[in-house]
Amino acid sequence: MYNSSVAGDAANTVSGSRMFIYEVEGLRQNENTDKTNYPIRRSGSVFITVPYSRMNQEMQRITRLGGKIVSIRPLTADNEGNGTTPGTEPQSKHSGEESKPMTQTESVQPVTETKPKAKKAESDVPVNIYRPNSPYIGKCLSNEELVGEGGIGTVRHLIFDISGGDLRYLEGQSIGIIPPGTDKKDKPHKLRLYSIASTRHGDAVDDKTVSLCVRQLEYKHPETGEMVYGVCSTFLCNLKPGDDLKITGPTGKEMLLPEDPNANVIMLATGTGIAPFRAYLWRMFKENERKANPDYQFKGLAWLIFGIPTSPNILYKNELEELQEQYPDNLRLTYAISREQKNPEGGRMYIQDRVAEHADELWKMIQQQNTHTYICGLKGMEGGIDQALTVAAAKDGVTWSEYQRQAKREGRWHVETY
Repeated sequence: MYNSSVAGDAANTVSGSRMFIYEVEGLRQNENTDKTNYPIRRSGSVFITVPYSRMNQEMQRITRLGGKIVSIRPLTADNEGNGTTPGTEPQSKHSGEESKPMTQTESVQPVTETKPKAKKAESDVPVNIYRPNSPYIGKCLSNEELVGEGGIGTVRHLIFDISGGDLRYLEGQSIGIIPPGTDKKDKPHKLRLYSIASTRHGDAVDDKTVSLCVRQLEYKHPETGEMVYGVCSTFLCNLKPGDDLKITGPTGKEMLLPEDPNANVIMLATGTGIAPFRAYLWRMFKENERKANPDYQFKGLAWLIFGIPTSPNILYKNELEELQEQYPDNLRLTYAISREQKNPEGGRMYIQDRVAEHADELWKMIQQQNTHTYICGLKGMEGGIDQALTVAAAKDGVTWSEYQRQAKREGRWHVETY
């Protein structure tokens, strides 16, 4: 949580007295920006000088006003006011001109390229064992509601029997589901991919099942006002024990869990994006899983930041908190409950606000070569997460976008959003 006394103390240190220039796009002249002491440029670019101690708060304020931070660079005697004398208007960036990457300060060692760590051998990752033209016919074993009383929507935990075939998978992969019936063109429905919510051994740790976490899609038609339900999600949420279904896959290599038991794993999830992270955490901490995997005894730090609308929507809440009690030094849970909690600006607390709150700590972890970061859920959270880490990295003179690309090349930055 943000601690004002800490920020105040920081301002009295050498690092705390440093100033930075934010280049911001997307702000428009309105009643809120009228109160500021800088003009809104015709080009859309605004340059704002920010003290070190207020970098996180200013980033959140800019986001609230609809702006996007293009670059952050330290303010020095040589570049004060973005190359102008104090009090003069900074030069506009010409339309179409590319923003130059931030440079690092002399006091910080540049980020050096490191060789990517060896990934799991391609032959060890099962892919497309079952294809759409020849799917596996699984059977529903159970279908349980995950949203508590007073929560929003319906989310089901489903377990399917796969003991009659050759389907196998790894944590972080997906399977395809082909709903029955035909579409508007009278053609068979296309498959939908769902992240697997169980470990490779299944919820019963007997290698006979696979589990999904599925929210029923429903929305009002913008023209008719009628309620529209997702074809595949509705099919799955209404399955009864004993019902058959068509399964394809598995697919995906982007979200695989590192084999290193000493790795640190940061997980950023919204809603049913928790599915692959449930598989990770069960593999790491569930007692029967640890017994089944003597060669994988997790010793690193797993940090889950989970965005949900209400407390009853915290999926797998009891089991997650039980694991945290059992492994307090290895598992950290942080919730962003948008309709119950407030961010520092008084608005709803979304996952990107939580990331901003802990950005400095997350940035320190991300810089460790054994840290893997995973993002799963709504695509809309990515921009806020990047902005928060841009601010944190800039304090060390590092350009976040460049570092992020490097982490991707090293196989340490994993994203699966929709």
